[in-house]
Amino acid sequence: MNGLDDPQWRALRARLEHARAALLSQLADDLDRDTDLRQPLPHVAEASPADNASQRALHTAVHEAAAHTARQLDVVRHALAKFDDQSYGLCESCGGAIGYSRLDARPEARFCINCQTRLEQRRRRGAGR
Repeated sequence: MNGLDDPQWRALRARLEHARAALLSQLADDLDRDTDLRQPLPHVAEASPADNASQRALHTAVHEAAAHTARQLDVVRHALAKFDDQSYGLCESCGGAIGYSRLDARPEARFCINCQTRLEQRRRRGAGR
């Protein structure tokens, strides 16, 4: 079992559902902004190279923001799916309970603190090569 009582379970699920709604809204805004950037500037007959470069840079930044938001949304959706199969709050590595304090800080957490620490240490060792 995941060690969460009903009020904790409900509160964490509500936070994740709220995060999902906020991310969906942000993604829609990012996509609207991206569409707006694809439109030619209405007051300029022919844009200068500097204007074109600025538009491309802005488009790239908005596209990267949308991609980041989409990745965050995937993480939240994954956590919410775990409520359905009763695996929310269980470490995806060792199967042990993820502590409530960790879930309260990061409701989308997939690993207990020990497994997360080991994962980060392996990444650091791999990046140091």
